[in-house]
Amino acid sequence: MREIVTIQVGDFANYIGSHFWNFQDELLGLAEDDTADPIFKNNCMDMDVLYRTGLSHQGAYTYCPRLISIGSQGSLGTLSSSGSLYGDSSSSDASDTLTWKGAVTKLAEKPHEKNLFLKSLSEEGEDDPNIEDKDRVQCLERDVKFWSDFSKVHFHSKSLYELNGTWTDFQNFDNFGVGKEVLSGGFHMEELNDRLRFFVEECDHVQGIQCMVDDSGGFSGVASEFLENIADDYTNIPVLLYSVRDTFSYTDATNQRKLIARSLHDAVSLSKLSTYSSLIVPVGLPSLGGLAPSLCVRDEKNFHSSAVYASAIHSISAPFRFKPAGPISSTTYAAGSLDIGEIIHILAGQRQNMVAILDVSMPAPSLSVSDKANPGGILNSFHALGTEIGDDSEDLYMDESLIFNGALYSGADRASVSQVKDSICNVYDKGLRPKPRPSHLSISLTPIPIPLPFPSIFPTSTSRRGEILADQPLVGPPKGSLEVESVPVMTRLRSSIAIKPFIESRYNNLLRHGMLRGAKGADLLRDWGFGKDEVDDMGEYLSKMLRIFNPSSEMTSDSD
Repeated sequence: MREIVTIQVGDFANYIGSHFWNFQDELLGLAEDDTADPIFKNNCMDMDVLYRTGLSHQGAYTYCPRLISIGSQGSLGTLSSSGSLYGDSSSSDASDTLTWKGAVTKLAEKPHEKNLFLKSLSEEGEDDPNIEDKDRVQCLERDVKFWSDFSKVHFHSKSLYELNGTWTDFQNFDNFGVGKEVLSGGFHMEELNDRLRFFVEECDHVQGIQCMVDDSGGFSGVASEFLENIADDYTNIPVLLYSVRDTFSYTDATNQRKLIARSLHDAVSLSKLSTYSSLIVPVGLPSLGGLAPSLCVRDEKNFHSSAVYASAIHSISAPFRFKPAGPISSTTYAAGSLDIGEIIHILAGQRQNMVAILDVSMPAPSLSVSDKANPGGILNSFHALGTEIGDDSEDLYMDESLIFNGALYSGADRASVSQVKDSICNVYDKGLRPKPRPSHLSISLTPIPIPLPFPSIFPTSTSRRGEILADQPLVGPPKGSLEVESVPVMTRLRSSIAIKPFIESRYNNLLRHGMLRGAKGADLLRDWGFGKDEVDDMGEYLSKMLRIFNPSSEMTSDSD
C-alpha cells in the first residue's frame, strides 16, 4: 500500500478540500450503483490510498479520509469538530465543575442552522418528499457560508481542528507573522503532531503528504510552522503543496503600509513554504473569467472558484492512486501510474526547480473535434491556474506531467487509452508543439463525476457527459449537477521558465521593502519575528530559486 496523508490549512483550502472529498465520495458511491455509468465500476482507483478503515465507538466500520483539516475557530458551521461518526468529545458542560459559588452568566453562540442539503443528509437515507434535488442545489447557489455547508463526507474525530483565537471574522489574521505566532505557544503544535502521528503510524508505507494551504494570510505561517516539524520528524516523506488563494485576496491594498505588508507576506510565504516542501504549486486567480466560455464561474463565490481548483487537483492526483502500473499499451482503463515522489523527481528535472505551474482544460475538448478544428487544440485548451506566468515557448528544458481523465472521442463516445495517447503524441510528432513529448503521460478513462453539491458553472452547451455542443446557443442559466453527470478534464503540471516572473517579483519585493538600507518594511518583518540574518537567508533562498533559470546570473541578496 502507498498511502497519502492530506493536510488542509485555512478556510479557502478547506473549501477546495470539501469539493475534493465530495469527488472521492461520489466515486465510491457510483462504484456500488448498478444504475450508474459502467465506467465508474472500472475506474482502477485504489481509494485506500486516501482513506482509512476504522471502527466507531459503537463498533461499526468506518471509512474516512486520512486527513487533517485546520481552520479558524467557528469555520466548521454545523459540523462538529469530532466529526459525525464518533460522537462529540466536547459535550460536557464546563459549568458543571465550577467551584465558584456566586452568580454565573453563560454566553453561548446560537448554533448555525443546517441548509436543505445538509438536512437531506441527516435523514439517514430516507428522502424528505418535500425537498427535491433542485431545492438542494438552489440553496447552495444562494447561500454557502462555510465549507461544511456542501460537504457530504464523514470525517474521523482526529481530522478537524479549529485554532482557538483565529475566528472567521478576525480581520487581522492576514499576514505570515501573526500565523507564525499562533503555533509558537506549543499546545497547538503538540496536538497537531499527535494527530499526524496517528494517521502516519497506521500506514503501511506513506508515499507522500499532499497539502492545500491558504497562502494569502496567517494560515501560511501556521502551515510553515507545522511543515517544519513534519520535515524534522518525517525526513523521507515527500510533501506536495498547493498554495491556494481566493479571488478576494487580490483586492487592492487601501494604503502603502498594507501594500508593503502584502508584498512582504508573499515573499516570506514562498520562501518558507518551499523550504519545507518538495514541490510547491501556486493555485489561484484574481478572476476565473478567463476560463469562459468553457465555464461560467462567479468570482465572488468561493463555492464556485474552489470547485474549479478542486477539480484540477483531483485530476492531477489521480495517477497517485491508480491500481495498475505499467506501460500505456498494456492497460485498458488507466495507464501511467506514479506516486508523489516520482512526480516530484520528474518535475525537478536538471534544473532542480521546485515551483510548478498547474494548467487545466475543463471540460476538455473531444479528441476528434479538436483534431479537425485545430490539430494542436488539445493542448491549446489549457488555462494556467496561477498568476504571474511568463512565456515558455522557447524553453526546451521544460518538464511536464499530463493527465487526461475521461476523454471523449466523438460525441458522447469515450476514447480508449490508445486513442488518447495517439492524439496527444501526434501533436508533438507533427511538430505542432516546439518541445519534446511530456515527461510523463497518465490516462484514466474515468471522467470527473459531478456530485449533487457542485456549483452550476457549466454553459448551456454542455451535454450530460461534458461534451461542448457546438450547435447549442450560449444562452440561458448555467448547468449544474442535475444536467451534467460527468466531465472530461485534462490537467498538467509543468516546471518551466514561465514561473520565473512569479519568483522574481517576490524576491524583488523582499529586497526592496525588507532588505535594502532604509527599507520601509524592515520593522514590519521584525514585528513578525524575523531578525536580519533570517531575512537575509530568505533573500538568498529566493535568489537561488531564480538562479536555476539563469545559472550565469550574478544575482545577490546583499542588503548593502
